[in-house]
Amino acid sequence: MKALITWGGWDGHEPDKVAALFQGWLAEAGADVTLTDSLACFDDAQTLASYDLILPVWTMSKITKEQAQNVADVVAAGTGLAGCHGGMCDSFRENELWQFMTGAQWVAHPGNDGVDYRVRIVTNDPLVAGIGDFDVSTEQYYLHVDPAVKIHAVTDFPLVEGPHSVNGAVEMPVVFTKGWGRGRVYYNALGHKAEVIASGPPAELLKRGLQWAARRRVA
Repeated sequence: MKALITWGGWDGHEPDKVAALFQGWLAEAGADVTLTDSLACFDDAQTLASYDLILPVWTMSKITKEQAQNVADVVAAGTGLAGCHGGMCDSFRENELWQFMTGAQWVAHPGNDGVDYRVRIVTNDPLVAGIGDFDVSTEQYYLHVDPAVKIHAVTDFPLVEGPHSVNGAVEMPVVFTKGWGRGRVYYNALGHKAEVIASGPPAELLKRGLQWAARRRVA
């Protein structure tokens, strides 16, 4: 398997450390990994199409229309796309195609960092089977989500009071998958800091997700 990891954007999400985690997990699985801190890797559509898996780790950055289209095209042709937290679903706020492809856009995290909440597993899919519900203390992401996604894990809002609380209880996706043409898209909302996803259930979820996203292209 050939994987491309590209990282950058807002330093607060520790993109270099998250990218290093992804690189280590994929290397352990025998993947040939390319790691870069530039979006120039999205400029050459032909080279981009040679990868089985693309992992963006970019928050609050900017992408050109052509770069986003190149990624969307190769994913539609079968390359997998996977990522976490703001590194994939708050990457490029001005690019609607990116949001359409990835399946969600971050809009809020009531209480900011350090919110104690439970992640609940809601399917028996191999992506989550045997992991069970678990607790985390980190940002609790409120997302605007594509209704077409398949949700595997959720968290319950509201825990922190705010204007959203008047709407009552809602289940917010934490882990979801979707299709984009022939490609697979995997997202996990955890990962505000690298330590949040470095071990335990969060790490296991992501390891499975990266392999799943690439599997169709590899097969």
